[in-house]
Amino acid sequence: MPRHLTLVPAPADPLALLPQLRAALDGTAPLAVLPAGPPPALEAARWVLRPEVPLEDGADLVVVTSGSTGGGRGVLLPAAAVRASGEATLRRLGGAGAWLLALPVSAIAGLQVLCRSILGGTDPAVLASGEPLAAAVARMPAGRRYTSMVPTQLRRYLDAEPAALRAFDAILVGGAATDAALLARVRKEHVAVVTTYGMTETAGGCVYDGEPLDGVRVRVADGGIELAGPVLATGYRLDPEGTATAFPDGWFRTRDAGSLDDAGRLTVHGRLDDVVVTGGVNVAPQAVEAVLRQHPDVADAVVFGRPDEEWGQRVVAAVVPAPGAEPDLAALRPWVTARLGGPAAPRELHRIAAVPTLHTGKPDRQGVAAAILDGRS
Repeated sequence: MPRHLTLVPAPADPLALLPQLRAALDGTAPLAVLPAGPPPALEAARWVLRPEVPLEDGADLVVVTSGSTGGGRGVLLPAAAVRASGEATLRRLGGAGAWLLALPVSAIAGLQVLCRSILGGTDPAVLASGEPLAAAVARMPAGRRYTSMVPTQLRRYLDAEPAALRAFDAILVGGAATDAALLARVRKEHVAVVTTYGMTETAGGCVYDGEPLDGVRVRVADGGIELAGPVLATGYRLDPEGTATAFPDGWFRTRDAGSLDDAGRLTVHGRLDDVVVTGGVNVAPQAVEAVLRQHPDVADAVVFGRPDEEWGQRVVAAVVPAPGAEPDLAALRPWVTARLGGPAAPRELHRIAAVPTLHTGKPDRQGVAAAILDGRS
């Protein structure tokens, strides 16, 4: 008998989703959570999910990706994959504990906070919009405490409430690269951070601090990271060609660049398709962003490439000024050159009020680039 998806709008109270999520984890009621946002975003998600069309075999959760490198897709996740991920995470962290939800439940990272709570038999707490982190922590029971954040959140709470961060036994940080300077600050404050690497197609983070979770296999082919194991999705909703390309022979091709050391520890170098080729030199935008954030005049940064007749592409930086600062190209170019070399130094600079994010919490690099290239910023 055909199975159909139940589409649920992201609820005002995410805990209201728990009964439906339990049913999805039991394999009895396939579920997709629509992202919060304006009507066009909701319609785009509905078009991807197509609830009127029978669901592919083996799928129990369908999660719409952020579309950070293109249009969003519906990722088909079996309950077994979500359970395998959640159970492996709890083992890696040292056992069940109370979780604080600080991310949207339409994204895999937020959904996994609720799933890990279900699997661990604990009641999650929710960080309300605008609420101090310390107030949310105060509602959590005694014992082991966990949460998941994106780097932007971690940076903000480190500036405003470092003591609240120290209340957690582990803070999983993922969704975007966490630069070395931020990690150094976090560890100096004795905050228990675990860097995670993974994506919706792997039911969330599957490599913690460079080491794969139980059952997860990692390899690097032609510079690109590939993943396998019990956490993998079965493919993409109503996209057999995309599924065949991304999931050949039981492996998922991530389109991320990386390397493995002799001990099998993974280092992620950024997106294969994000590289800016300027004057014949490959420049990784994430590396430039990390260096720019270390400058005292810069609070945040997004870097991308722009066509250039002389260089092929030029490195463009959009920066959020630190309070009271006015970063300029003359100061930032030598700063980057000294750390990454001349080709990585931005040749164009834009000041922006904030880095916009996608519904997953990831930086919207494409949105920033489009606004600047179209002359809207």
